[in-house]
Amino acid sequence: MAKNTDERELEVHEPKNAAAGVTAVGVSMKRAITQMGVKNTAKTLLKLNQADGFDCMSCAWPDPDPENRQTAEFCENGAKAVAEEATKKRATPAFFARYSIAELEAHDEYWLGQQGRITHPLVKRPGGTHYEEIEWDDAFAMIAEHLNGLDSPDEAIFYTSGRASNESAFAYQLFVRAFGTNNMPDCSNMCHESTSIALQESIGIGKASITMRDIYEADVILIAGQNPGTNHPRMLSALEIAKRRGAKIIAVNPLREAGLHNFRNPQLPRGIVGKGTDIADLHLPIKLNGDLALFQALGSLFVEWDALDHDFIDTHTTGFEEWARHVSDVDWAQVEKATGLSRALITEAAEMIRGSSKTVYCWAMGLTQHRNSVATIKEVCNLAFARGDIGKIGAGLFPIRGHSNVQGDRTMGIWERPPAHFLDAMQKEFGFDPPREHGLDTVDSIRALRDGKASFFMGLGGNFVHASPDTDVTSKAMRRAALTVQVSTKLNRSHLVCGEAALILPTLGRTEQDIRGGKEQFVSVEDSVCAVHASRGPLDPASPHLRSETAIVAGIAEATLGDRHGIRWAAMRDDYDIIRDHISRVVAGCEDYTAKVDRPGGFVLAHPPRDSRTFKTKSGRAEFVAVPMEVLHVPEGHLVLQTLRSHDQFNTTIYGLSDRYRGIKDGRRVVFVHPDDITALGFHDADHVDLVAKWDDDDVDRVAENFRIVAYDTPRGSAAAYYPETNPLVPLDSTATGSNTPTSKSVIIKLVPLGTGRSAPGGGQDGVGADDEHKKHPQPKHLS
Repeated sequence: MAKNTDERELEVHEPKNAAAGVTAVGVSMKRAITQMGVKNTAKTLLKLNQADGFDCMSCAWPDPDPENRQTAEFCENGAKAVAEEATKKRATPAFFARYSIAELEAHDEYWLGQQGRITHPLVKRPGGTHYEEIEWDDAFAMIAEHLNGLDSPDEAIFYTSGRASNESAFAYQLFVRAFGTNNMPDCSNMCHESTSIALQESIGIGKASITMRDIYEADVILIAGQNPGTNHPRMLSALEIAKRRGAKIIAVNPLREAGLHNFRNPQLPRGIVGKGTDIADLHLPIKLNGDLALFQALGSLFVEWDALDHDFIDTHTTGFEEWARHVSDVDWAQVEKATGLSRALITEAAEMIRGSSKTVYCWAMGLTQHRNSVATIKEVCNLAFARGDIGKIGAGLFPIRGHSNVQGDRTMGIWERPPAHFLDAMQKEFGFDPPREHGLDTVDSIRALRDGKASFFMGLGGNFVHASPDTDVTSKAMRRAALTVQVSTKLNRSHLVCGEAALILPTLGRTEQDIRGGKEQFVSVEDSVCAVHASRGPLDPASPHLRSETAIVAGIAEATLGDRHGIRWAAMRDDYDIIRDHISRVVAGCEDYTAKVDRPGGFVLAHPPRDSRTFKTKSGRAEFVAVPMEVLHVPEGHLVLQTLRSHDQFNTTIYGLSDRYRGIKDGRRVVFVHPDDITALGFHDADHVDLVAKWDDDDVDRVAENFRIVAYDTPRGSAAAYYPETNPLVPLDSTATGSNTPTSKSVIIKLVPLGTGRSAPGGGQDGVGADDEHKKHPQPKHLS
């Protein structure tokens, strides 16, 4: 068996500048050429994010207008994503014959991903130890037999990752609803669901209220709970433009991330030889879960100063008086305790916003994965309403989505709680009444599998086992399934932690040509600002045995449903224009869809608050909401942990084992802690510890073993570590009120000496939370 890739010496160095010119370019090109070769590197990267090319499969950052795009319209991490997908390596049936599932499971996630593209459909039969090749029609028949044998359609779960195109997502939700269930969890349940709920209730639509122009023309941009340099690197270029036009930028984040300080744009000469641009004018190093208190304090100052847009408030909002009374009574001692920020620093931020006539409010996972996330995002909306920062150029609300088409999938109907108007349109178009009862989201799907209420799981992309919380509980739940089906490009953990029987259905990637019905097909996606456009891959498929996600969905649907409801699955499989015709009549704003999406740059979906300051809320107005301020209680001797990405990963895909922006080389099992906390807890920098997470609502101490302490500039009481290694610490039942999103940014942990985590009181009880990942990562031997 091959050795694990992490059997090397972990090193800690000084963090590097964000996109540091030559370094970023060199890293991107070297990796791309190594993985894809010179020819395919040129064919892909020159088409990446271009109007006549393909959409990046990583983040959902919007593209500039076609006439303003660079020749190299991609970032370092976008190039990594392309190289991973277009790699020359192949995982053939011979590879799966060589390695048993147990042997593969002993490897780390990085090693698994480096084995290359899966070339054939594969099956693990009941009692089997290996995956073996299976014909496509036999795989579809196997799925159909299981689904049609269920007592109820609600015993099946159909998950979607944010990679799926609009066409495949629409066909998928059509199949699932024609089958008879709304059990459609998606990756949004684990990230921006809190945003969707909060915005829907506050402004009537769960999407960003800005366009790219608004970023460029803002006076102030507030960025909360987001690390652009790693998670949305092309955002730095947009911020640089705004900065050079005079914008002030406020960063609200526990860590002082490299991306917002001394950014050197590798696409411009000054970024390679110049000194770079300090993006953030003000950094608020907030304690974890202190955002709600901060935003209420800002609101208090705006009310005190009468720094309010009374015309907007009077004309377009409701609930202002109650909110103003509420924030006027803010307890500043409580604010300072919750945030770790001084009143003077908060006032400085408020004064910057007061001096702005146009402010954009940005946020990401740092706001959405707490118990009080929905309330926190509503408080962001309150600030925008108070200042009139919605429905005008240079201002608005900007939740930045983390996966390339997660927003488009939701637009196409991937949601366990579909609105009645969408189902009505489905009924009119296809002649059957879709199920009206809400289905299961991600957390509830895991519970259903765990409790034996569901026996079938299908994942349209993604790595569900490692993306989900409470890894041990999720793994045991998945193993209880009778059949699991994964539509994938490369090997990941969810292929190995599987049901009694399991299928891997290999699919085309974004980089590849899709020839169906004798012609080249294209797909479409939607970015974070409601812009919808076409995507066409330039490369030959990695294997002649691959099928597109759309063709796979249509094949499963045809095998399972036959001609039920008269839906023409074979026609949709061979001609995506037919799917888009259906979309044009079902999805609001998508009329004449094929023509609009295929023109250069595509089109932008309507957004009433942005376009006309109209709000489809219960009141018909933007809704101020007064919510109690919460201060997270942390027991003595404990820290609050946020899980986050390294610079060398995208979601659960691990590109490499280093994070140069934070000074980490050749290792991932590190925990970032303030130096004074390290001392106070009785440890030293470079000590190895176990992390034990305690949640008051159960008696289980969840354990993640063998983490190296790294002294870091983070607020006292706040710690950070990479996921998915720390997902075992996130309780399944600890979720955001109103959205059911796992609280991955508010995990209360204790550091204990290495090897004692399981022996701590309650540690790893009944095996729950037992973390075996450390076995794949031997203790580092050297630190510099």
